[in-house]
Amino acid sequence: MKTKLDIAKNWLPRYTGTKLDEFGDYILLTNFNNYLVDFAEQFGCEIKGHNRPMQTATNSNGLSIINFGIGSANAATIMDLLVAKKPKGVLFLGKCGGLKSSTEIGHFILPIAAIRGEGTSNDYVPQEVPAMPSFKLHKFVSDKIIEHKQEYRTGVIYTTNRRVWEWDESFKKYLKTLYTIGIDMETATLFIVGLVNQIPRGALLLVSDMPLIPEGIKTEASDKKVTERFSKLHLQIGIEAMTELEIKGEAIKHFVY
Repeated sequence: MKTKLDIAKNWLPRYTGTKLDEFGDYILLTNFNNYLVDFAEQFGCEIKGHNRPMQTATNSNGLSIINFGIGSANAATIMDLLVAKKPKGVLFLGKCGGLKSSTEIGHFILPIAAIRGEGTSNDYVPQEVPAMPSFKLHKFVSDKIIEHKQEYRTGVIYTTNRRVWEWDESFKKYLKTLYTIGIDMETATLFIVGLVNQIPRGALLLVSDMPLIPEGIKTEASDKKVTERFSKLHLQIGIEAMTELEIKGEAIKHFVY
């Protein structure tokens, strides 16, 4: 294996237990197993990769979902491996912490950009390169959110490698200086590695907690409530947006200068 493509063609099936021709052209990414299970139940399709790092399911319409795990390293890995398939569109369905009083739990965020605080993306492009989605893809997602009569916010997400930071007052003060609307661990990495690999990409984030205040920090009980109330709608919006994108067949061009 001499090229990145050679490696990806070997490793994507190895990581997922799924053959290359079994993936659809449009892909949902998540790091929650219940999204994968709900998708498979809705479409009556098989979940593959139970004994692998990542699990997948693909419906008869050619839409796949991949549970790639948590964190920026895993986000970079899956976006690198997807060069083997070269999908026409990838949408990340993730959760984030809300950093503004206007980002209430249960609201959706369509990020217009992400601040690269995770460090992983520095291995791909200089720090000056902004982490941004493919806005044409986001238009399809926005339309579906509105059809479901849901509110959503736009803004900048801060992506970090830190999992346990909610106790750190200096870090929280720093976040307040950035004018960011939310914080997560994957979005910036997905945007940057998608850019490098010329993969159209987007993210629909669900606000699951308000980590700047002690009573807003995520717990097992609070996360369970958010999952029960909002996860099925979150998934459904993603399914409908990517399905319509596929039906209309609109190409999301990647411009290189």
